[in-house]
Order: sequence, then structure tokens, then C-alpha cells
Amino acid sequence: MSGFGRKDWSPYLAGALAGIVLVASVWVSGHYVGASTSYVRVAGYVEKAFDPGRVDANAYYGRTKLKIDWQMMFLAGIVIGAFVSSRLSGDFKVAFVPPMWRDRFGPGVVKRAFVAFLGGIVAMFGARLADG
Repeated sequence: MSGFGRKDWSPYLAGALAGIVLVASVWVSGHYVGASTSYVRVAGYVEKAFDPGRVDANAYYGRTKLKIDWQMMFLAGIVIGAFVSSRLSGDFKVAFVPPMWRDRFGPGVVKRAFVAFLGGIVAMFGARLADG
């Protein structure tokens, strides 16, 4: 049975479809699908709301140019698509601590927050190092 009729998609089908989308993205638009630059731009917008002069004087933000582009729309689409998908499948629920995290790191906030923050640093460092 195909992944479209089931509640959970096969990771192989989802991976194959993601690969097709990535190849089509480069073929049609000449752009790789990416998100890390948009996270930096969103951080720049947040910082600019509090201290515009600092952002304007920052050489990095001058190089990346704070703008809303296709990548930011792509990220918005991911969030909206995930929400719609979870509602349609009946899986939507608000969980401040996902069960997997609670089982692995316990109910305490400090340890979970530290591990999540550290993981985010490693992921963003790798993405920026690869110029993504």
C-alpha cells in the first residue's frame, strides 16, 4: 500500500519524495533547498527590532542582506504543512515535553534545554560551515 493512504509514511517513500523535490528544486530554479541562512536572517530581524544600529553595522548581516526570500517562505511552508498534516492525520497535540525526550533525559527542564541547545549549536555550525 502506498504511503498516501496510511497514517505513517514509509521513511523510504518520504526520503525518495524528498530527493525528487531536491533535484527538481535545482533543476527548475537553480537553487538548493536550504534553511540555515533563513534562521540567521530571522535572528537578524529579531535583533533589529531591539537594536537596529547594531544589525546595520554588522558585516555579516550586510553580506547576507536581511530579506524575506524563497527560503523563508520554504520554512513557513514547512511549519504550515506540518501543522496541516498533523491535523489531517489526527496526530496533533500540544506537548511541552515530547515523551521520547522525557524518557531519555527525564522530566527536568535544565538537562533537556542544555542538550537541545547544544544540538542546535552543532547542527547550525555544521550547516554554516558547509555554507548552507
